[in-house]
Amino acid sequence: MLSINPATEQLNGKFEMLTEKQAEEELKKCREAFESWRKKSIAERIVFLKKTAEVLRANSRKYGEIITKEMGKPIKQAVAEAEKCALVCEYYYENAEKFLAPENIQTDNKKSYISFEPLGVILGIMPWNFPFWQVFRFAVPAMAVGNVCILKHSSNVPQCALAIEQIFREAGLPGYVFKTLLISGEDASKLIAKVDGVSLTGSTEAGKKIGELAGKNIKKVVFELGGSDPFIVLEDADVQFACQTAVTARYQNTGQSCIAAKRFIVHRNVYEQFKKKFVEFVKAQKVGDPFNETTNVGPLARDDLRDALERQLKQAVKDGAKVLAGGHKLEGRGYFFEPTVIECKGNEKIMQEETFGPVATLIIAKDDDDALRIANSTEYGLGASVWTKDEKKIEKFARELQAGFVAVNSMVKSDPRLPFGGIKKSGIGRELSKLGIKEFVNIKAVIVN
Repeated sequence: MLSINPATEQLNGKFEMLTEKQAEEELKKCREAFESWRKKSIAERIVFLKKTAEVLRANSRKYGEIITKEMGKPIKQAVAEAEKCALVCEYYYENAEKFLAPENIQTDNKKSYISFEPLGVILGIMPWNFPFWQVFRFAVPAMAVGNVCILKHSSNVPQCALAIEQIFREAGLPGYVFKTLLISGEDASKLIAKVDGVSLTGSTEAGKKIGELAGKNIKKVVFELGGSDPFIVLEDADVQFACQTAVTARYQNTGQSCIAAKRFIVHRNVYEQFKKKFVEFVKAQKVGDPFNETTNVGPLARDDLRDALERQLKQAVKDGAKVLAGGHKLEGRGYFFEPTVIECKGNEKIMQEETFGPVATLIIAKDDDDALRIANSTEYGLGASVWTKDEKKIEKFARELQAGFVAVNSMVKSDPRLPFGGIKKSGIGRELSKLGIKEFVNIKAVIVN
């Protein structure tokens, strides 16, 4: 397993992968750890969350540098990612006992209540784009409940995967309550039949494959999959503010985010104004060394991802899209791609796809209803952003947008206090908040007479 710096194309290191037999032996140790971990009280378990947050905050720069070196995220964003992981630890430290307290229910019985108990060993199959955050938001609530977690991380971020395990060790988490396994996707698939649940953050195609295996073995799943989020600007919007936010919403993390705004749907009465200002802002983005504090856009995480983005863009132009800014790979070392804006008519294939990189698509909406129609005309349903000052329009779009998360006059972003997940082909289940902590639990009904 190789770790390659996407900004320099230099080798960070080589890592030996476990064999299938070794992975199964590690799973057995995790199963043994579960038997003691589940018997601890919630109060005993969550002590490690506070300590984990302290480790993350004290070393956020170090962890940010690991992220930047391994997948190319600009350093400021990488450090912020490590600090956000501390937030989710603190959130569940403060709230887990309340969320998991038995619920008394009034029935004909002497006593009736619902309890929330751990399932066992949960396999997390996690992506490279937020290599720390995605893992912590899955693992922290799962372990607070009393589950133990196995991490199968993306093969291009082994240093991040190992660093996360070390963070938990430094915080005092018992061995094998969280375990990173450097294994192939094939071997991870073989573990599905032997674990008690699977949390996947990845592509919709990955969701189909893992879902088939999980269904075959009747395993609980939570899937956070692809997205093609609309960013809708209505005629009464603050166009200047919307443009500024749109740039961050699209090009943060070099556009490599499932919840990034991807389709910019603008009312015809403000379309030209938005287009001019948006293109101006995009052209001002600084592309380059992700360790430079002033860099806005770094490299893509892998060269094959850059090639795929280039193919999508070429097809879009062939389909009739017009390039307004960027449009090319950057020459020289590193997997860099120009921040790009294209103007679409609506029939282009790219309007129905997820673009994982710094490419924004613009399209005119005839009116509010047309904007809503365009926004919902996709197989994805993760997030959506709408910009308007009209209270009735806010209510209408919040209700009618087919998404798991709607942001009004703001960009879509995950928050530990709010449930996160999608509908349609964007996922199953929810992460974070009081709902996310109850995904990998046995919701047990108890009656006493």
